[in-house]
Amino acid sequence: MKSRLNEILGIKYPILQGAMARIADADLASAVSNGGGLGIIASGGQSAQWLREQIKKARSLTDKPFGVNLMLLAPNIDELVDVVCEERVAAVTTGAGNPGKYMPKLLAADIKVIPVVASVALAVRVARIGAHAVITEGCEAGGHIGETTTMALVPQVADAVDIPVLAAGGIADGRGISAAFMLGAEGVQVGTRFLVANECNVAQNYKNAILKAKDTDTCATGRSTGHPVRVIKNKLAREILSLEKKNADPAEIEKLCTGTLVMAVEDGDTDHGSVMSGQIAGLVKKEQPAAEIISEMFEEAEKIYENRSDFFRTGCAVSGNGKKSV
Repeated sequence: MKSRLNEILGIKYPILQGAMARIADADLASAVSNGGGLGIIASGGQSAQWLREQIKKARSLTDKPFGVNLMLLAPNIDELVDVVCEERVAAVTTGAGNPGKYMPKLLAADIKVIPVVASVALAVRVARIGAHAVITEGCEAGGHIGETTTMALVPQVADAVDIPVLAAGGIADGRGISAAFMLGAEGVQVGTRFLVANECNVAQNYKNAILKAKDTDTCATGRSTGHPVRVIKNKLAREILSLEKKNADPAEIEKLCTGTLVMAVEDGDTDHGSVMSGQIAGLVKKEQPAAEIISEMFEEAEKIYENRSDFFRTGCAVSGNGKKSV
């Protein structure tokens, strides 16, 4: 499965690893890149020095392209932009806003810029200022989310811009990849499934929470604060939802959430920590190397594409395992 994204980024498979703050480091990013995708180092909540060290470490682990995610609301964003430009990483994904302020500097450093967008309007704006592609993220995704689903958002963005569109949110296997391409995407971004990659350094309890999750085990907290976050339901999530139901002061909720991501990621506290995960967690059932995750997903997608003509020719549906049902 090839697209313009393969050529733009110099990768084998049109897949980006999601930028998971406090989780996506050089180990995971290099493993994804070695597997044929584009690994991403997440700079959210980290220092400029940490980011520089991670970039150098990734270069020692892979000779393939990798990228960095920049959270535009980070207090040290100017320093982080300086680092990626000085280190001349292959690509940058951006979140939490419009990267217009930094676009000239990033483009001058020959960095491919791929913003994450949750609306058609933002996709159009970033395309006009030189973005190489956009990641269209639906509310099925883990972590900070918008309001529109992947199914509804991807085709609308694909119709509105002429740069490659990546689908994100609710994708964890070949069926999701196939669906994304049918909706007009030319690539995908996957986060939740990479949480259980062997090379992901998140606490084992966090991984176990993903592996045990069912289809109804995530919820969106923080809507009252204006910053909704999708997480695995636990004691913390239920407390937040209870406060929101009582119309508690958003500042009280923000205070309650402070430091909880680190509690989950580093300490493995899956009761009181923020276990960010997408709705697709119920499909994630095993730990495996990142490269195996990628090849498995695309092999499944290719089989689906090989069989797709059966539906139109015979009126039969072809399932992900290749079996037909009338």
